[in-house]
Amino acid sequence: MKNIKMLFLLLVIGLGFQKSYAQPIRFKTSSVSFTDKKNDGTWNEWSDFVAANVLITLDAKKDLITINSSEIQSFKIKAYGEIEDTEETNIVPFECVDNKFSKCKIFIITKKKENNRMQIYVNYNEVKFVYNIYNDK
Repeated sequence: MKNIKMLFLLLVIGLGFQKSYAQPIRFKTSSVSFTDKKNDGTWNEWSDFVAANVLITLDAKKDLITINSSEIQSFKIKAYGEIEDTEETNIVPFECVDNKFSKCKIFIITKKKENNRMQIYVNYNEVKFVYNIYNDK
């Protein structure tokens, strides 16, 4: 677990965030979209993106992801998943529990072929959110 945390932090530094281990990583959002599950178990289409100026903080030292929207959402990181790095994307997965004790998975995705566009996905069993993000330097 400790090795995975260190690998993640080295990856973040390697992507140009230039943060030290003790400092949280901050992202700002530009927009958000969502989808929910239909009664038959399939997913609806993603909604249109709407503007969203929200601060998202990843604090590996505290194992915490916070989304400072109008209702603050806190996610306790229970497990760090295996990082997937391909020619097209870099995916950093987290298994989390939110402040209402609901399980979810969070993914930070960098789309390399789209000028390193970054997104954070918050996936629950019945609903998914995606934020377009950029590094808050």
